[in-house]
Amino acid sequence: MKISFVIPAYNEQDYVGPCLESVMRELATVDCEAEVIVVNNASTDDTRARALAVEGVRVVDEPKKGLVRARQAGYLAASGELIANIDSDTRLPEGWLKTVLEEFRRDPALAALSGPLIYFDMSFVGRAMVRLFYSVGYLVSSISNRMTGAGAMIQGGNFVLRKSVLDEIGGYDTTIEFYGEDTDVAQRVSRVGRIKWTFRLPIYSSARRMKGEGLATVGLRYALNYVWVAFRGRPLTQDYKDIRPDQG
Repeated sequence: MKISFVIPAYNEQDYVGPCLESVMRELATVDCEAEVIVVNNASTDDTRARALAVEGVRVVDEPKKGLVRARQAGYLAASGELIANIDSDTRLPEGWLKTVLEEFRRDPALAALSGPLIYFDMSFVGRAMVRLFYSVGYLVSSISNRMTGAGAMIQGGNFVLRKSVLDEIGGYDTTIEFYGEDTDVAQRVSRVGRIKWTFRLPIYSSARRMKGEGLATVGLRYALNYVWVAFRGRPLTQDYKDIRPDQG
């Protein structure tokens, strides 16, 4: 079972190195065929060079900026049976890849697997609030699924899809810029296959967006866009702010 890591990166010179190091550490612990693709998404810093400095990494250039467009470019370049979508400011914990492979090998009907983000640079109280947010979101999506069939939960930056499923649904919706992209994927994938959310598949991530915009603001925005995509088919929020070290 070959797995393709797809990692979008826009001006991520400070984060892409540690992310790739964590991927390579995980690949060294399992026996599986793999490829690592960094999608250089219109970067103007040293992102491309730093990604290429890691042996075994392939860089695909997507000159039109946008997270979903970058995911689409990576998907089109990937050759694995599984596509692992992680972000360039994430870091894989020990055992992440083993869990992914076990889940997909155990269940041939599994279409997608996802888990939570753990913010490595956030306070204990902040992490507890995020955990509560996930718990409530999981409960709401489960109830919604039972009542309407419209509930499904995927966390952007920490989800794995079967490539055949992505082929079936026509890839990613590149008209979506940022917010709601994971909910859109979850909704469309759930129509053709089973999605599993598990707290056994956490991934470490930077809390820079929460720090830059406020935890409550970001949490509310994500929640509203989840509802809008799930029940109205489109995100509520069209614009988003890039949070980078030189942008606060």
